[in-house]
Amino acid sequence: MASTIIALAVVAVLVAADQVTKLLAVEYLTRGQSVHVINGLLDFTYVQNKGAAFGMLANQRWIFMVITTVIMAAIAWGWIKGYFTHIIGRMSAVLIMAGGIGNMIDRIHLGYVVDFIDISPLFNFAVFNVADCCVTIGSVFLMVYIIFYMDEKKLGLGRSAAKKD
Repeated sequence: MASTIIALAVVAVLVAADQVTKLLAVEYLTRGQSVHVINGLLDFTYVQNKGAAFGMLANQRWIFMVITTVIMAAIAWGWIKGYFTHIIGRMSAVLIMAGGIGNMIDRIHLGYVVDFIDISPLFNFAVFNVADCCVTIGSVFLMVYIIFYMDEKKLGLGRSAAKKD
């Protein structure tokens, strides 16, 4: 129970950090404007993203909202069922939930996601935000958890499940 309360608190802090940084970007940057933070490495560039990464599937916000809701429900269900037994699994769940909620807030209230972190001077990458960082890092942690730490027997995926067929 204590770990769930801590997890919810961390989700709330990460969502707040995401929303505050987006508000600052909207307040202090003009759309499309770049401000050099670390020359050749990091710019802040305000972008209104109506799609997914790199603007894919633009203007399909309902698809993203449904997918996000399904993923967050699956993570909540997995948490309640006790499938996230290792700290790596719990961290992945917290990060993915926080990122999903952060971007969902934007999609509901604005119809687009506010992006502003721009590392394209160095990597030619899409502009992103704190919520995107949470989802990306959480997804990497989830892959590590599934590969190295997940209890297959608890899920019914172990060898004993294969023998039942």
